[in-house]
Amino acid sequence: MEKNPEEFQRRKKMFSQFDPNGNGFLSLAEVDKGIRDILAIDALFDCKPAIMRAFQAAKQCAKSKSKYGDDYIEFREFRFFLVKLRQYFEIWQMFAAVDSSSDRRVSLDEFKEALPKLEAWGCTVEDADAEFKKIDTSGGGMVLFDEFAAWAIMKGLDLEDDDD
Repeated sequence: MEKNPEEFQRRKKMFSQFDPNGNGFLSLAEVDKGIRDILAIDALFDCKPAIMRAFQAAKQCAKSKSKYGDDYIEFREFRFFLVKLRQYFEIWQMFAAVDSSSDRRVSLDEFKEALPKLEAWGCTVEDADAEFKKIDTSGGGMVLFDEFAAWAIMKGLDLEDDDD
C-alpha cells in the first residue's frame, strides 16, 4: 500500500465499498463482509485471527475525535488496517506451517521441528527451549497465534516466497 494520490483514491473507493451504510466507520462485521464480498479472497476471509488482529491494531493506531471511533476503523486508519492485514495474514501462514497438528496451538516439539522454516524466514534460534518460553507469554505450555504474532513481528520474520 503506497502513499500516492492514485492509491489514496483506490483506498477511498474500497473504504466506501466496505462501508455500506456510509457512516464513515467500519465495524468488524463490515470489514469481514468487505473482505468476503469486495476483496473476494477466500483464504484471507477464512483467516479470522489475522482479520481480528489487524482490526484491533488499526482501531488503536489513532485516537478518534468521535465518541464511536475507538471501536471502529475510520478512513484515516484504513491504510494502516490494510498493511496490518497483509502482515498478520503472512504471520498466520507461518503459524499454520509451524502448527503441524493444525490445532491452532504450537507445542515445543512443533516449534523445534520448525526451526529450519524459522531460519528461512529470518530467525536463527540458538536455544529452542528458552526461545519457546519467551514466546509462550501466558505460560500455558503452548504458543497461541497472538503470542506467535507478537514474537514474529519483534523478530522481523518474513515468508521467503511472498511478494513484498
